[in-house]
Amino acid sequence: MKAKNIIRTRRYESPCGVLLLGSCGDKLCLCDWQAGKKHRAAVSRRLERRLDAAFEEGTSEVIEQAARQLDEFFAGARKEFDVPLLLAGTDFQRRVWDELLRIPFGQTLSYGELARRIGMPRAVRAVANANGANALSVFVPCHRVVGSDHTLTGYAGGLDAKRALLKLEETTKKIRYGN
Repeated sequence: MKAKNIIRTRRYESPCGVLLLGSCGDKLCLCDWQAGKKHRAAVSRRLERRLDAAFEEGTSEVIEQAARQLDEFFAGARKEFDVPLLLAGTDFQRRVWDELLRIPFGQTLSYGELARRIGMPRAVRAVANANGANALSVFVPCHRVVGSDHTLTGYAGGLDAKRALLKLEETTKKIRYGN
């Protein structure tokens, strides 16, 4: 059976590693690290299934907008994104991802606190799994979630990328925004 939709994709070279940007229609549905091949494959399968879509190399207006905003973010000139996003997941995953979008730039939150914020304080493991299933890294800032003791825990782009993103936000916040 042929897919009804197309997810256009192109690579983006960030200072932290290679990201794959993807759009379906006029929304960004993918910003995922190329480093984690197993994670990458699972995200692709989920997007294909949920969006009834097939992948095709190419670009789109929203992908180019996302790339420009990522350039600004990595240059320390942007702390919020306004690219239209397509969150393809279960209701629970989307609840977690919506809460990730509320974590302020330059701040972190524990998985336990994230679970409390969505009203499910005992669902820490499920929240961690939903966080890990995020297909829109950086735009949906799963890198801002840390362990309860403030240690860095797993990240699809690797801990070096997570550390670099958090350091970039901390530095940008201090220099540009005076916080």
